[in-house]
Formats: sequence, structure tokens, C-alpha cells
Amino acid sequence: MALSCRRTLPLESLHSSNSDLASQLDKEQWRPPCETHGIPVAAAPVLDLEAECSLDVILVGSSELSTSSSPRLGRDHIAYEVKVNQRNIEDICLCCGSFLVHTQHPLFEGGMCAPCKDKFLDTLFLYDEDGYQSYCSICCSGETLLICENPDCTRCYCFECLDTLVSPGTSEKVHAMSNWVCFLCLPFTRSGLLQRRRKWRGQLKAFYDRESESSLEMYKTVPVWKREPVRVLSLFGDIKKELMSLGFVETGSDPGRLRHLDDTTNIVRRNVEEWGPFHLLYGATPPLGHTCDRPPGWYLFQFHRLLQYARPQPGSPQPFFWMFVDNVMLTREDRAIASRFLETEPVTIPDIHGRALQNAVCVWSNIPAVRSKHSALVSEEELSLLAQDRQRAKLPTQGPTKLVKNCFLPLREYFKYFSTELTSFL
Repeated sequence: MALSCRRTLPLESLHSSNSDLASQLDKEQWRPPCETHGIPVAAAPVLDLEAECSLDVILVGSSELSTSSSPRLGRDHIAYEVKVNQRNIEDICLCCGSFLVHTQHPLFEGGMCAPCKDKFLDTLFLYDEDGYQSYCSICCSGETLLICENPDCTRCYCFECLDTLVSPGTSEKVHAMSNWVCFLCLPFTRSGLLQRRRKWRGQLKAFYDRESESSLEMYKTVPVWKREPVRVLSLFGDIKKELMSLGFVETGSDPGRLRHLDDTTNIVRRNVEEWGPFHLLYGATPPLGHTCDRPPGWYLFQFHRLLQYARPQPGSPQPFFWMFVDNVMLTREDRAIASRFLETEPVTIPDIHGRALQNAVCVWSNIPAVRSKHSALVSEEELSLLAQDRQRAKLPTQGPTKLVKNCFLPLREYFKYFSTELTSFL
């Protein structure tokens, strides 16, 4: 399995089944840490997690029995608190070991403190260029990550979570395996202290709707066997190339699955309903430097009008996403109107080379994590100067789709993609 910093590890070498690993991990023994603040200490006797728990333990560096309190608080001691001190894992933050639990982890049994909850919300749907999630699905941190080999799964797990919550040495065993699937894909629900929640997709939606500050509702992620190819209505900008490169559109697929319109003046509700239903509505103002026969606000209002036509009926479980992109054509007042009509604030996605701002777009969208992934400190003055420079240069710039391409990656949790022909058992 290859290694990289805060990145994923494909699996190579040892040939062992996942069920063998699970049975082996469940039998693993747990040892209290043998190093504190970088200072080696004597190894502690082995504590069998499957044995009946007792408060009589051998202290590190001592041969005497003691019933004193547990070691210092931290993730290294989650197993100690659960197995020795009989503390409910729901009362411990699964991400950092804190006892100041604010809510429950949506994917696995365990608590979550307020800071870890915020980090989880910010990073859960962030993806790297390779299409895998950028952070650990348990703690939303991690410098080196193991990827799930299920072709329909994009989740990753850090070494620390595996060694802390499953058993010490688990990360090395997984790293050596040739084909490992993760804890949300395995048919059994428990691995060490890691217990998958029942109906975790619904738990994740409820968690997001309850804890997120966003006014936009999150759709429940879709099991692989229920995912359909995405149907897209693209306004004023063709995103077929970007969707094909991400695997959402297959070569030679039904042309009706991606409809592109440049002029929507005469489009009425009946047209959209006959062409649909659509899963994604995309719209954008023209790139700076391109010929534009209409005022920038026209694109916003036409997008909002067709958004009302394309939305599913209230109460429909069908996931429906939308994105409107402004290539710095709208004025500050126009952007304020857009936020009011679209009921969310925009995110600025910059294109920076060196220290120079080369291009930027403002994005309104309900696709998960668009905000947290791309939030940037670009002032109104910088945006205004960029627009003026582009207008004076009169040179076409790259379309907004280049900057927003990776914003579509979270849709892998909802729709079929064609980057592999392997079938999933999720």
C-alpha cells in the first residue's frame, strides 16, 4: 500500500480476507501506551479486552495491584475508559477522547465534542483530486490515510483511529492487505471498539440538519444499489466535459441525461417537466472577456426561475442539487440579491498563481461542503479590481467550470458514476 502525507493508501502485498482480519482484530489484546510525552517507560502487562473487566490492574512500572484512577485523558485511553472504567463510549468523544460530549458521532457509536463536531461538518464531504475523501471518516483528521478498496466507496481512515479504536497494530495489518474494505462497507458491524450505527445514512442527515448552521437541508446519501445516473440541466455553460472527467457521464450515454441551454427566454415549466426529472441544475454568468448581449442579472433571474421548475415536489426523497456560478460579473448589489433569492451566502473560489489572484468565481450551491472546501479570504475590493483588469484586457478567461469542477465530487454519494466496471456489495 503506497503512503503519502494526509493522503490515501492503495493496498498491495499480503493476501488475507477481510473476514480473517475482523476475527483477528476482535481477538487483539490491548496494551496501555508504553511512551508518554516521548519518554519511554516500562511496558505494561497485557489487558485482554474480551475478558471480564476488573478495576484491579497492574500499573506501568509497578508490580502492585491498584484501583486508582485511569491514565491521563486522551485518545490513547479510550479503550481503557471503556473496558476498565466501564465508561459508556457514547460519553467519550470518538475523535479526541474528550469527556465534554456535545452530540453523538453520526456514523459510529461514540460521542463527539463541540470542536470535533465543527471539524466533522467542515470536512466530511471534502474530496481530493483522486476522488477520495480528504480526511478520516471517523475523526476528520489524519496525516496518512487508508482508502477503502470497495470501488463504490470513497472513504478513508487514519492510522490513529484504527490503532486506537480497533486494536494496536491494525493500521499495519490493513496496510499490508491486498484488498481491504472499510467499516461502513463490511457486512459485520463491529471491529474492536468501532461499532457502526444502524441506519447511519439517516443518522448522518439528521446530524447535519441538526448541527449545521446552514439553512439548506442535506439529502440522505444513497446506497450504491439505488444510485441512478445523474440527469443534468446546464444553463449558459456546458459542463459535460467536467462531468465526464469525474465519471458522472458515460460516453455514448442517453443525450437526455445532460441538456444544455444557452437561451432560456422562452422556456416554460412544461418544458422542464417534460425533459426531467433532473438531479442537478447548473447555471453561470459568462466568463469575463466573452461577448455578453445580456446584463449579468438576467442570468441570475433566469436561473432562479428554472430552479423553481426543476425542484422536486415537497417531501420528495429524490436528491436534487443546484449550483449558480458568477464569474465576477455581478455587482455587490447583485450578489446580495442572489443570496436573498437563493437563500444562502456565496463562496469565493480563487485561482491564485504565486501570490497573484488570476481569477475567481462566486458560487451559490446546496452541494455538501462547497462552502467549507473553498471558503477564501478574497475582499470585495480584490474582486472589483480583478473584474476591471479582465474587462480592460478584453481577453477571454477560462470558464467558471474549471474552478468548480471538484465541487461536484460529493455527488458520488448520491449518483452512479462510471469510473469503474466493478460491482459493489455495499
